[in-house]
Amino acid sequence: MSKYTDIGVEKHGHVGLIEIRKPPLNFFDVSLINQIADALEEFDKDIEIRASVLAAQGKAFCAGADFSDPKRQEQEESAQKDPAANLPINHLYVQAVRIFRNKKPVVAAIHGAAIGGGLGLAVSADFRVTCPEARFAANFTKLGFHPGFGLTATLPELVGKNNAELIFYTSRRVTGEEATRMGLANICVPQDQVRAEAMKLAAEIAECSPLGLISTRATMRAGLADRVMAATNHELAEQTKLRATEDFKEGVKATAERRAANFKGR
Repeated sequence: MSKYTDIGVEKHGHVGLIEIRKPPLNFFDVSLINQIADALEEFDKDIEIRASVLAAQGKAFCAGADFSDPKRQEQEESAQKDPAANLPINHLYVQAVRIFRNKKPVVAAIHGAAIGGGLGLAVSADFRVTCPEARFAANFTKLGFHPGFGLTATLPELVGKNNAELIFYTSRRVTGEEATRMGLANICVPQDQVRAEAMKLAAEIAECSPLGLISTRATMRAGLADRVMAATNHELAEQTKLRATEDFKEGVKATAERRAANFKGR
């Protein structure tokens, strides 16, 4: 029996496939991020695997954290009373950094929404294959919140500082075509071809020498995991502070009710 409950793991020649299986929205939690990190570490140890694809079942690629989950709301309340009790998110970021420490190239197949921390997960990959229907959003400021999952470090490196600021300050949803134009995605194809195109790119990478790939990638991503760790430490401190505000409660409520938030700045 597989040790994975929220993901499927397959091998296709020299390409590994990780499929998120929490449809329709694939909300993440510590367990899911931990399982993805574990699977990537297994691929690192497997001499046959040279590249991997991160894909998802359901409507969304990953809609981030589920703020309407009662269990999460309990955690939010305890975090407000005692910041030291804020272990689940802290632990989630510890697992997130593990994803950035993997050694082999990853192609993300973004067939649907990649929102909030789900965008952070998409950006952890080396490349992104997407489609016009996909939506990329760092919706943290609409929640009365601060960006997380290392996005303050990773997104500017990908799209440039000013595009990252635009995405953060507006919380807007960027289409697959716009994402490709600004460098957030590499390839845009029809929705039903996203996974096949991601597998094709991973297979092209896998034709190269495994040692050469690992060596070159280590050079290109030198220090990235440490930058992400420093970023998540700062992001977590800001998130913990803002989680205690009235605006955060209103942002979460407004998002759940699909309406514009009535923020008060307190």
